[in-house]
Amino acid sequence: MHLINADLHSHSTVSDGTLAPEALAARARAKGVALWSLTDHDSLAGQARAREAAIAQGIGYLSGIELSAGFIGRSVHVVGLGFDADDERLIEGVRSIREGRLGRARRIGEALAAAGLPGTYEGALRMAGDAELVARTHFARHLVEVGHFADVHEVFRHVLADGKPGHVPHTWATLREAVGWISAAGGIAVLAHPARYRFTPTEEYALFTEFTGVGGRGVEVLSGSHSVPEQVVYAEMALEFGLLASRGSDFHAPGESRTELGALPVLPGRLTPVWEALADRVQRG
Repeated sequence: MHLINADLHSHSTVSDGTLAPEALAARARAKGVALWSLTDHDSLAGQARAREAAIAQGIGYLSGIELSAGFIGRSVHVVGLGFDADDERLIEGVRSIREGRLGRARRIGEALAAAGLPGTYEGALRMAGDAELVARTHFARHLVEVGHFADVHEVFRHVLADGKPGHVPHTWATLREAVGWISAAGGIAVLAHPARYRFTPTEEYALFTEFTGVGGRGVEVLSGSHSVPEQVVYAEMALEFGLLASRGSDFHAPGESRTELGALPVLPGRLTPVWEALADRVQRG
C-alpha cells in the first residue's frame, strides 16, 4: 500500500485552484495518481463532481476538505479525509468558517489599499469567479496580473505573509471544532503541511500535542511545501505522536504550484499511510 500513488491534497476552482474538479481529476490520472482527494478550502461544493470525475477516470477517490483553524493566534490547516460529505454538523461548521472568510477578504482589501495597492478586493473578487470564497491566493493572482509582482509566491512573501501589510488577523474555528466536525462525519483529521507555519520547536510540539489531544489522527509528511529534510522531521513526528502519514501535493494551478499532482516521493516504509485506515471509504466505479 505504500507504493500507491496517492495525492490527498489539491484545490479546484471551487476554492482557490484554477482547474475545475473534472479537469483536476483528468490531470491526476494523466500524472499517474491512483488515489485522489479534492480538498478545497472550507468548501464541500466540489465533492460530488470530484467523486464522479474520479470514478469516470478510473481512479480511487476519498472525500476531502481543508479547514482553517486557529492555534495560538495563528492560522493552521486541517485536512479532512474519508468523511460523509452530507453530514449536517460538518456542513454547518464549514459554512461558519466560509462566512468569516468574506469579512476577512474585505479587511485584506482595506489593508492593501492603505499600503498603496487600491482595488485589490475587487480584483480578488474577479479572480475568484464562481468560487465559494475569496482567498488570499485570489489577491495574489490579481496583483500579479496588474504587474505589481512577478508571481504569487512573491506576493505572499512581500505583502500577505504574517507581519506584512496585507496580513489580517482573523478568528478561525478552534482545532477542537475543526477536528471534531471531521471526526463526527466519520473522517480522519490530518494536520496539513506543518512546516509552513514556521513555529518554534516548542510551539510546534504544543501544536502536535493539542492536535492529537482533540482527536487528530494524521499528518502530512509528504507535502508540496516540504523540503526533503522537513519530510524526515515530520516522519519522526508522525512516529513520536502515533499519527498516520499522509501525502499531498497541495496542487492549485499549472505553472503556479511548486509540486505537480502525484509527483511526491513514496512514504517511508516505517510509517502507516492514512489511506490504509480509510480503505473502506475509498470510492471506486
